[in-house]
Amino acid sequence: MQKVYNMIMQKDPGDMEEALKEHRLISAKDIIAKYHLTYQTINYYTDFGLLSMVCKKGNVRYYDGVEVRQRIGKIVKLAREGYSLRLIRKKLLGI
Repeated sequence: MQKVYNMIMQKDPGDMEEALKEHRLISAKDIIAKYHLTYQTINYYTDFGLLSMVCKKGNVRYYDGVEVRQRIGKIVKLAREGYSLRLIRKKLLGI
């Protein structure tokens, strides 16, 4: 992921778009639209350790799209089964 980070941090917007598409990076704004979550929920999940940010450029945070899809699916499933976010985090991180 270091290569992806370096490509995103370059000034050329074309290179950044290529890096985003090639490596399936997704912004917090895209997560909001795709998964119908609030910005506050994404912030909380990130701060709590449920979602991992790959890199940040300015005020835009980028996440691995595949990981986000898998993790949000697991979070929703476990929450419906009655698990608290603390227990969900332990299950996801293997603690």
